[in-house]
Amino acid sequence: MIKKSKVLRPLTLVATLLFATSVLAASADKINRESNKALQVFKEEISGSDVFLNQAAGYLVFPRVIKVGVGVGAETGEGVLRVGGSTVAYYRTTSGSIGFQLGAQAKSIVIVFMTRESLDKFRNSSGWKVGVDGSVALIDLGAGKTIDTDNIKDPVVGFIFGSKGLMYNLTLEGSKFTKLDKS
Repeated sequence: MIKKSKVLRPLTLVATLLFATSVLAASADKINRESNKALQVFKEEISGSDVFLNQAAGYLVFPRVIKVGVGVGAETGEGVLRVGGSTVAYYRTTSGSIGFQLGAQAKSIVIVFMTRESLDKFRNSSGWKVGVDGSVALIDLGAGKTIDTDNIKDPVVGFIFGSKGLMYNLTLEGSKFTKLDKS
């Protein structure tokens, strides 16, 4: 028989993470500054990324997404949606998982909408979920690599970079993006 404390500890940890991030929600100015830094790292590490972003209808930048897991995992972070290089809205990403996991991880995420149609579908949703409302093709590029814009045909493309921590998981499946009011 499983003791209640063994089940409740991981759930308490995950609930604490999610509560702390909502209480400590960043200001719009801070999210913009951190997003600018994340985009700079993205452009430095991936050759051709600036041209790629300029061709996009819009893109989401999550400068810091935190994942914590002890049997039950949770992931959350705040970011910006930029169209034409300007911030037009703020979003939170969240996801959860169950299974063998132990550790914590911080990473940055850039999701690029290559078509106006994919961007409009995202913006018109009340809570866009990867794998349900749309799919995101993850591009696996190491530092110093180049984006080949001629070979990327997917309407929504995601990049995960700057991973730090003991947990490794390159997926956005099940991630939900919800618009924030940062006015």
